[in-house]
Amino acid sequence: MTLEELVPCDSSKMQAVSEAVERVLVAAQRQDRLTVGVYESAKLMNVDPDSVVLCLLATDEEDEGDIALQIHFTLIQAFCCDNDIHILRVSGMQRLAAILGEPEPGAEPRDLHCLLVTNSHTDAWKSQGLAEVASYCAESRDKNQWVPYVSLQER
Repeated sequence: MTLEELVPCDSSKMQAVSEAVERVLVAAQRQDRLTVGVYESAKLMNVDPDSVVLCLLATDEEDEGDIALQIHFTLIQAFCCDNDIHILRVSGMQRLAAILGEPEPGAEPRDLHCLLVTNSHTDAWKSQGLAEVASYCAESRDKNQWVPYVSLQER
């Protein structure tokens, strides 16, 4: 039994949040407010955790058996909870790759398992999508679902 089967969800709400996540990622990447990769994210959170406004942990079924990745996720989740960073688990790695585009030719493939959206201390970046995702995360925490889940849908 999966988490999605245990925790009932409104599919229209899930779709709206999924679309909001996509808008946030596109805007964050365009404005250079996106950190991609487990190690890169850990480095940023160590140096400047106050700049992080959203953490996305992405997996698909084939990643469930990756113990090292699950350990990284557990540590990142704990850090995010301790530092009041909104956190969201997402599935749909192919869709995520499509949203973020291909890496530069000749560059190493990107690790899309952890994504951080940042906000500089001097610039209060406001985004309707970010507000929707933050609201969904807060509602989920109120229901004792500390790490809510969203599925990114292929188009």
